Amino acid sequence: MKESQYEREVVCKWLRKAEKDLGAASLLLQEDFFGESAFHSQQAAEKALKAILIAIGQRPPRTHRLELLLELIARHSIDIENIRELDLGTLSDYAVEARYPDFGEEPSASEAQEALSIAGRVVEWAREKLGEIGVNC
Repeated sequence: MKESQYEREVVCKWLRKAEKDLGAASLLLQEDFFGESAFHSQQAAEKALKAILIAIGQRPPRTHRLELLLELIARHSIDIENIRELDLGTLSDYAVEARYPDFGEEPSASEAQEALSIAGRVVEWAREKLGEIGVNC
């Protein structure tokens, strides 16, 4: 197997994981598991952004901060303007806050819905950017 084919497979695995997290977030939201839904929304966005980093040859850092991942992507001349307007900071917070009972309030239904919406836009954007750089999953 050629190295580029291997890299494509790894990138696509990350994107598929992001899509599964998005699906899990949606199902959890329907069952009123708002914190768990928000967590999986954050995970979907994180994995989608990390897929782009892998596709451009950068090892993703061990972080849940979506803003940092986006800035790393921008350093590779990838246009991030369409996604920069999203509230990635709040979504990043759900990586920890939504998992533990002593890290603040559980997200409300509307907050979990907003997290899912943002994550969906990030995953869609990542798929488009991957296509632009020649990785179609």
